[in-house]
Amino acid sequence: MAGPRRTFRESGGADEHAGIADDAQAAKLFLRERASHSPHTLRAYLSELRRLAAWCTRERLGPFSDLTRQDLIAYRDALQAPRHDAAGPVTRAAPASVSRALAAISSLFAWWQRTGYLTVNPAEGLAAGRRARLTWTPVRFLPAAALAHCDAVAAGDAPAGVPPVLWMRRRAIWTLYRYGGVRLAELVWHEEQALPHVDVDEARQWTLHVLGKGQRLRTIPLPSACLPALRAYRRAVGLPPDPPAEERLPLIHSERGRALGASGLYDEVRAVFALVATRVPQEDSAMRAALERASTHWLRHGYARTLVVDHGVPLPVAQALLGHASVQTTAAYARTGQAEARAFVEGSFPDND
Repeated sequence: MAGPRRTFRESGGADEHAGIADDAQAAKLFLRERASHSPHTLRAYLSELRRLAAWCTRERLGPFSDLTRQDLIAYRDALQAPRHDAAGPVTRAAPASVSRALAAISSLFAWWQRTGYLTVNPAEGLAAGRRARLTWTPVRFLPAAALAHCDAVAAGDAPAGVPPVLWMRRRAIWTLYRYGGVRLAELVWHEEQALPHVDVDEARQWTLHVLGKGQRLRTIPLPSACLPALRAYRRAVGLPPDPPAEERLPLIHSERGRALGASGLYDEVRAVFALVATRVPQEDSAMRAALERASTHWLRHGYARTLVVDHGVPLPVAQALLGHASVQTTAAYARTGQAEARAFVEGSFPDND
């Protein structure tokens, strides 16, 4: 719906729509069930889905099923924002028009959750007012044990049937999403801006530069742990291990030497998750199901949680690394359940008796 990305089905349960392959098919089924009996409703829903898709393209987001609650709140804010017309005064969309738009989008996501295509509804309460901004909580996390399995597999040898060069590329892509915390589209090559690109300092430390949401530039220090996989990939494709200062080439290439697009990047990360899922013990069905659902954005959530929760990185620093427009979004990762809260309190006030 928003770019050429293939997405995933978030529910592992069996239901009448278990064969849905991607967002496009899921949206068609939604329109067929909810709007097929009324041409007027069908036109209205199609118009709103296309408007959301156009916004996603401008913001370099998508597919729909990867949109977070914060993304949808930003979309709501964009609908309500003043419009500047050189030929006339500043205007705002009519409240009724905004309400209709949000109702259509909310209906789509509610239907997707009800039918099992999504496990959560990021649009719940979207039209209930700006107070909803404070209720957003990230939910698509992989357990630490699952991430550890992924890291171990990605650090290993190429699986049977995968050429070594392609495996090194897959490892490099995995590494950038895992340790850079970037959005899917932020690793897509932009020729005119020569982004994303990497700077290397005198200590051979890498800094990643990407073009984020709202066309904002962002600088991300890459940890030393991820550099061996990136250097190995560069050697495999005939490049020096560290990018020279004058290099203006895509970070990742397709088999034909072109820059790899969003769909290709997405598929490579999903391939790692799928491989790891096959190596999870049979009795650990929950971890296997999570791996089968996971996407690049799950790695971004994991990166954020590692910074904010596991290592207590100050929120303004984490906000800059993640490219969040609001520190409230970053703060959402610090929200804990009752068990975690009790562990923090017990650790802060130990029993000395």
